[in-house]
Amino acid sequence: MIDKINFRHSILFLIVSILITSFDYFRNSPFLFVCLVLVASIGISHGAMDNMKGAQLLKIFNMKSMLTFYAGYSAISVLVICIWLLSSTFLLFLFLLVASYHFGKEDSEFLFQSKKFYLDILFFLKGLVIISAPLLFHYTDTINIFNTIGMNTDLFIFRDYSFIIACFFISIISSIAIVLIARNLYASILIIDLFAILILNYFLHPLFAFTLYFCFLHSARHSITLMQDLDKDLSKSIKIFIRKSLPLTIVTASIFVVAFVFLMSEYDINSSINKVIFVGLAALTFPHIILEYMLEKNGK
Repeated sequence: MIDKINFRHSILFLIVSILITSFDYFRNSPFLFVCLVLVASIGISHGAMDNMKGAQLLKIFNMKSMLTFYAGYSAISVLVICIWLLSSTFLLFLFLLVASYHFGKEDSEFLFQSKKFYLDILFFLKGLVIISAPLLFHYTDTINIFNTIGMNTDLFIFRDYSFIIACFFISIISSIAIVLIARNLYASILIIDLFAILILNYFLHPLFAFTLYFCFLHSARHSITLMQDLDKDLSKSIKIFIRKSLPLTIVTASIFVVAFVFLMSEYDINSSINKVIFVGLAALTFPHIILEYMLEKNGK
């Protein structure tokens, strides 16, 4: 069931990607505020069920107070922001590595019942396309984004164009390898996704391309998986998901808005939005991944 839903979702996403990139209007702007609104609502909603996963983790460790979970989760987010303030390049470089693995894994793991160690490597390499494609197709715009969020773009990984090209093609080869290893009719989903990602990154501004991918492919796919866990009837599970994820989504979105207003007093709109989106996502991604890892290792 989940494979069929993901297949239809991927086909729809590819069609929409082709339609959007067919219009010059969408190619000429990063759509800053649109990106901020989408990431702060649809994008972060797939992590808004982490409180339920936190309850599962507490149960495993025979703990009852949700305050413990919220305190730990928030502490990791605050720590991420503090590290960014102290050493932005270190934090953001680490985030790029973690995000590559995260994107590759969560977009692909539905194809496998059991996971071999080498799949983690392939997941990481597959996810590199999210970083390498914008650098390859829109180098200057992508470097400008990295500069606004505090990344030292003088590092060789950003200056060595042959390295960027190598990462790009290794990522594509890894996607193909995962498809071959899966031996699943629905593994073609990954190739469909790859085409959509490449089309978006080739024609659109890097920020807009990333936002569309993050909100409508990555987050949507993860949300579909969560919905299936809530109820096998999709129509019912959608309602349950919205009801359960809405409170934390609103809280997190409000924090994004407050952060944006605060940053606007020090930076221009472009820098403020880039910081809110990418540093904000880093602050949410690390605790989210740690939670997923702990559940996986302790019997989800």
